[in-house]
Amino acid sequence: MKGEMLMLIILLIGLLVFVVKMLWLKPKKIEDHFGKQGIKGPPYCFFTGNAKEIMSLMEKASSQPMPMPFSHNILPRVLSFYHHWNKIYGPMFLVWFGPMARLTVSDPDLIREVFCLKSEMYEKNEAHPLIKQLEGDGLLSLKGEKWAYHRKIITPTFHMDNLKLLVPVLTGNVMKMLDKWLGMSDFGEVEIEVSQWYQNLTEDTMTRAAFGNNYIDGKRIFQLQAQQLVLTAEAFKEIFIPGYRFLPTKKNIKSWKLHDEIKKSLFRVIERRKKWGDVDNVDGPKDLLGLMIEASTPSRKQCLPLITTHDIAEECKSFFFAGEQTTTNLLTWTTVLLAMHPQWQVIARDEVLNVFGPRDIPTKDCVSKLKKLSMILNESLRLYPPIVASIRRAKADVELGGYKIPSGTELLIPVLAIHHDQTIWGNDANEFNPSRFSNGVACAAKHPMAFFPFGLGVRTCIGQNLAMLQAKLTIAMMLQRFSFELSPKYQHAPTVLMMLHPQYGAPIIFKHLRHDPSTEETRRSYKLP
Repeated sequence: MKGEMLMLIILLIGLLVFVVKMLWLKPKKIEDHFGKQGIKGPPYCFFTGNAKEIMSLMEKASSQPMPMPFSHNILPRVLSFYHHWNKIYGPMFLVWFGPMARLTVSDPDLIREVFCLKSEMYEKNEAHPLIKQLEGDGLLSLKGEKWAYHRKIITPTFHMDNLKLLVPVLTGNVMKMLDKWLGMSDFGEVEIEVSQWYQNLTEDTMTRAAFGNNYIDGKRIFQLQAQQLVLTAEAFKEIFIPGYRFLPTKKNIKSWKLHDEIKKSLFRVIERRKKWGDVDNVDGPKDLLGLMIEASTPSRKQCLPLITTHDIAEECKSFFFAGEQTTTNLLTWTTVLLAMHPQWQVIARDEVLNVFGPRDIPTKDCVSKLKKLSMILNESLRLYPPIVASIRRAKADVELGGYKIPSGTELLIPVLAIHHDQTIWGNDANEFNPSRFSNGVACAAKHPMAFFPFGLGVRTCIGQNLAMLQAKLTIAMMLQRFSFELSPKYQHAPTVLMMLHPQYGAPIIFKHLRHDPSTEETRRSYKLP
């Protein structure tokens, strides 16, 4: 009995030593390591790190919408902790998310090292288990050879030549949406909360691109995943207790059932497609599901293991999570910006009418001619990027810009802060000025690495071409048929819930255009040529 008690005491002492080492001695050693290099930050607190201060800053910043007149200086609201500590410690500082140290890096030269020049020295950090369940174990989270192999297989889906084959489907979906708006209008005017409509529209696009002729089955699966997304978002607002996601609460049980149903439904669609093929889509666009199934056939010559049904299912989940949210947010913020800045709405409409006319449906060959609309979309992505920050982890001890970074240190790259940096973009960095992109993305700022809404380097978002194509077609067709302005109900409150979105929605008033809007009177009112 005494021996057992002694063993228990030794185990408890060992556990205590381990806890003290990991939750106090190691963080303080890291803090001291960076402090000697001149990198400071808010002091580490046992176990919680800076979590309490971060939560307090975020809650205060998001407690009220931004005052009128509306400003695009959203950094203090969206990345409040970065904005606050940047003023105290400078752009490179150490912040603690629990016992995990994150070093903020906002110098474009250092960012180029991390994402491009020495990308092999850094890896994506592990997503939160709830996010991992939602986004799947696909391109978003895979690493190494498996990631490279999957990317190679999936890439043809997103070649522009392949995406252009989707244009008739995309324009058809947009037309249906706009016709519904017109049918809802009184005397040619209707108020629309656009974010939800864009979500439904983008869901259709993602389903076609992922499942091809298995569209109906895929749409049902993605609707289930959209429900899962809502539950996950709610969970992030509530969970502060470790292990809470394992408790059989009402929401957790619902989430578990959704997860199982999504998995089973995906497996059924994949097996059915494997059995019957896609003979009706010989001349149509290559879809994600078809390419993945092709890579899973034993006859294919390859060095790596075959793609499994599980792999295919996880990639479909990843594709929907990233693509649907990114495109929806791009469309939402671009519409809000054009409603806020009607002079640019007129400029964009002029271009659309010159290219397509007032009623012609856009074609695949004309989309590339929308130069000013491309500038507007890029400026929207600069001011309101879907992902406001990115994280990379040092795989080994590495030197970055003369600083010694220990293995395991996470680097926090504040995308939003870099996109709004006046030293890089000029004094008008917080203003909507699409003209800055008139000579292309590389020349828009003082540094070519200052604009990266879809990431940089080898892990650049594979679906950015599809997102931009959907956005161009949707905004162009909308400009042909409607003028629009902010609803009096609109409250400007950008906030982050996995991606940047309007906290109180985006109600917009649309007015049907019965006549050519490019009149001399309209031009003179905005001093246009």
